[in-house]
Amino acid sequence: MRDLEHVSEIDRVLRGFETGRDGLVAASWKRCVEAYGMDPSRPEPAHIVTEQQLREHQEQSERLVATARSGLQTLFKQVAGHNYVLLLADAKGICVDFFGDPRFEEDLRQAGLYLGSDWSEDLAGTCGVGSCLVTGEAVTIHQSDHFGLSHTPLSCTSAPIYDTNGKLAAVLDISLLRSPSPKSSQNLAMNLVRASARRVEMANLMATTRREWVLRFSTSAEFLEVDPEAAVALDDAGRITGMTRGALECLALEGSANLIGSRIDMHMDLDIDDLPELMRGRPPEERVLRLRDGRGLYGHAIAPQSVRLPRSQTERNLPAPLRSFCGPDTALAQVVAKVARLAPTQVPILLVGETGTGKEYLARAIHVLGPANRSYHALCCSALKNEKVEELFEAGAGTVFLRGIEDLDETGQLAILALLESRSDLRVIASTRHDPSSSGNIQAIRPELYFRLAGSVVAIPPLRHRRDFDWLLERLLRRSPRDFRLSPAARAELSGRSWPGNIRELSNALDVAMILVEGSVIDLPDLPPPPMSRHMTSNPDEDLEELLDACGWNMAQAARRLGVNRSTILRRMRKAGLARKD
Repeated sequence: MRDLEHVSEIDRVLRGFETGRDGLVAASWKRCVEAYGMDPSRPEPAHIVTEQQLREHQEQSERLVATARSGLQTLFKQVAGHNYVLLLADAKGICVDFFGDPRFEEDLRQAGLYLGSDWSEDLAGTCGVGSCLVTGEAVTIHQSDHFGLSHTPLSCTSAPIYDTNGKLAAVLDISLLRSPSPKSSQNLAMNLVRASARRVEMANLMATTRREWVLRFSTSAEFLEVDPEAAVALDDAGRITGMTRGALECLALEGSANLIGSRIDMHMDLDIDDLPELMRGRPPEERVLRLRDGRGLYGHAIAPQSVRLPRSQTERNLPAPLRSFCGPDTALAQVVAKVARLAPTQVPILLVGETGTGKEYLARAIHVLGPANRSYHALCCSALKNEKVEELFEAGAGTVFLRGIEDLDETGQLAILALLESRSDLRVIASTRHDPSSSGNIQAIRPELYFRLAGSVVAIPPLRHRRDFDWLLERLLRRSPRDFRLSPAARAELSGRSWPGNIRELSNALDVAMILVEGSVIDLPDLPPPPMSRHMTSNPDEDLEELLDACGWNMAQAARRLGVNRSTILRRMRKAGLARKD
């Protein structure tokens, strides 16, 4: 009798397929009969793969399982009291992770709700996991919807999990051995499994794109930071390199082929340089994204984690006093390598750089790398007194550091000249804030003195031109015995400042922040405001290409460092014939 009932059920469902009723279930039943040659009247045992096969499937899904497991544990706690079980199946339909009540282990195993069960549609017939894999959509296969006779007591609700390239990677399933008759009783299960699958995709995207920007979307400002609906990962050129499935719906696209590899500005009025403005420093309701079709979303940007670059062979070969002067900045590393070669000699060195760039630090390092047991004398040229110079006539051999030679008056210049003419055992290191090749101020120095001081000129770049800014931040934070770190918003704010006081100004700002912060994470409210206006008059002689290189060609960041509008940067780029480096 049961066989006849089931055959009639085939006819009913197939007729429903023809008339558009129960289309998803009917389409699956039709595949089972016509494509797979299955017979719903014959009870089929659960298909369980061998232990070796299960290990192979679990190994292939290891990363996804690890990413999903914490969320699945939380979900199981929500539904365990209602006798639900959770299955995570891979893209081939094999259950690779499972949460269930051990008291019902034997019943669950016989029903196929167990580790290693194969729920592919061609073996299990119409079922939650199998139908989800075929359609790519969330489904509820309830009781007699199941094709297999042994599965008709079950109610299975499944949602697909897509990888960051938009490919179906797994299925999350909530199932009951026995459930209430109405299919609508599983509406809550559907909402839960969809939300959990979305969170697994989000966690997977965040875990696999740590070195890229992630832009998360929400239609609600309230849920933007706690439970966004979708996200994309972006490379330095603003190209989409990864996504969650929800991004297709948010951006009104039907297929991932038009999303992965496309630029974000094709889909919304947004450029990669605008992302720092969408970080946690601003209220969520102010972070509005305008799509090209006029719709609006709320956006939350998460900055890439800083890359710890290995030191080059040149940096590893530097003497100890110079190793901590720069990080992964090729141009600055060449400057320091030059200093290392000059340090053991008696060649007079002129250090050129803005205030706070580290000229005195380098002077002391050069002295330490010279002959041992020699004295070090630092003279501030703006307050130089003859008595101080006269003391050096009797001093022992050593190093004289002349700080700020552009401040020497005529008397001071004559005194220094006399000293150098009478003492050949004094190594001279001088510094100036002005570039001798372009500044009129330096020309006030007597030529005979200048050429005694400038045996080799070493130019130290300003902080806004340095490419090792993140490295420098971490080094300055490590001065404290406490373990401080910067929030992404605070890091973005610091990297966008112009720093006219250079390293000295940055060091002071971090000292203040480490005092004011209540915990260990320094955020925007903990940072002191810039001591000078951010809207400074920019220097028209600024090396724009060098600045853009230092900012990774982030035009918004370069504009903030110069205190100008982004349009000004674009105009100067066009005038100079510069093009963005992708």
